[in-house]
Amino acid sequence: MTPTLPSAQWSNPLQALLTDLYQLTMACAYWKSGRADQEAVFHLCFRHHPFQSGFTILAGLAAAIEYLRQFRYTEADLAYLATLSGNDREPLFDPAFLEYLGALRFACDVDAIPEGTVVFPQEALLRIRGPILQGQLLETTLLNLSNFPTLIATKAARICLAARGQPVVEFGLRRAQGVDGALAASRAAYIGGCVATSNVMAGKLHGIPVRGTHAHSWVMSFDDELESFQAYARAMPNNCIFLVDTYDTIEGVRRAVEVGRRLREQGHDLVGIRLDSGDLAWLSIEARKILDAAGFTRAVVVASNELDEQIIASLKEQGAAINVWGVGTKLVTAYDQPALGGVYKLAAVRRADGAWEHKVKLSEQTAKISTPGIQQVRRFRSEREFLADAIYDTDRGAPREFTIVDPLDPTRRKRLEPDTPFEDLLVPVFRLGELVYSPPALAEIRRRAQAQLAMFHAGVKRTINPHQYPVGLELGLHELKTELVLRARGGRSQK
Repeated sequence: MTPTLPSAQWSNPLQALLTDLYQLTMACAYWKSGRADQEAVFHLCFRHHPFQSGFTILAGLAAAIEYLRQFRYTEADLAYLATLSGNDREPLFDPAFLEYLGALRFACDVDAIPEGTVVFPQEALLRIRGPILQGQLLETTLLNLSNFPTLIATKAARICLAARGQPVVEFGLRRAQGVDGALAASRAAYIGGCVATSNVMAGKLHGIPVRGTHAHSWVMSFDDELESFQAYARAMPNNCIFLVDTYDTIEGVRRAVEVGRRLREQGHDLVGIRLDSGDLAWLSIEARKILDAAGFTRAVVVASNELDEQIIASLKEQGAAINVWGVGTKLVTAYDQPALGGVYKLAAVRRADGAWEHKVKLSEQTAKISTPGIQQVRRFRSEREFLADAIYDTDRGAPREFTIVDPLDPTRRKRLEPDTPFEDLLVPVFRLGELVYSPPALAEIRRRAQAQLAMFHAGVKRTINPHQYPVGLELGLHELKTELVLRARGGRSQK
């Protein structure tokens, strides 16, 4: 559950007014047109993997569920909306429409891919089916609640893969984008594979292990480094990882060893040392030599300092003797790609005769042409790994034999044998506005992410130039989309 923020004016960020104005103006227009209750289907997806990755880790569903559970327009919300005006300075919203919003209760069906699942561009992550007015009102908030956590979970997974099984600790609170950004990032980073966080509030709210010892200011507050280590050891004998680079790193390691000997005499042990600057490869190797020679073979070398997956991979290649990686800024800010670019598109509306009318949005960019239909994602697998994902239309039904077509290159196709094992990824979450899904514990979501990644070929998980996992439209859906695109373009010349 997203926490309550300490603000009298913004006590709960998951309010119905957390949206763009055009969602409300469109809702008003639907209402005035007599179409508020027309049944429609919307899908939330993204168009490109972040960080030029070969995979994406889905996160954010728990917050979306909480938002939908409490979806209401309060009297204060309606009073504020009544103050808005159009360009003629007259009220923007009809009082009767505001009264309608006050009585509105969420009544849609929602299907979603569970958090921690590896997902791919063009796949429906959420499917919203219900009154078109309600589906429209949900767009902005659902995108907000899924885009950022998915971005961070993916970045964390890439960093953890680069660390090759060694623990990664997230400690980006001080550099995160605000309070809610920090808490969302800590949770998403844990899903992505981080073992702990420095964020104590995230630890309390989400049950994430917390880690931390001391900073440079502690060392600097004493007359010399050795005295600072000794004082910290007396105060926190069971939590001693000494930050050794305040003055001279190698001398700092030697002083940590000296205090470590005294800790052992008292029945405790030196947990390790942390390097936060300089040549981390060389310094870690030299530190390891000093620690081992002194008998502290189990003491860890922790590294920090603007790390990301590329730097960690480079340090590993250089033979760095680092056991634990502390990653902050470049993780929680999704350094080098600030947004996922998720989209939310109308895909079908119910006609008066009860049949579904499939909808498509055109673009000069192929990736931006939307996919019609009531979509489901089917993942095929062998005993050892996932084979391919097929996007199909549930209204048309799943064929016995799947052929998938790359939505960006229709000449790229893959046939799946009829008896290939599969799983449909979108699962029921709400039915007619009632929650029918039991959200898993965060630890279970984290385990799902690890299990999912283990089922993909190593090439898909490469940091640079990853292999492209096969994802495509089921052949019948591809043909329907092509037909709708040609029909919509009519007699226009093709470029």
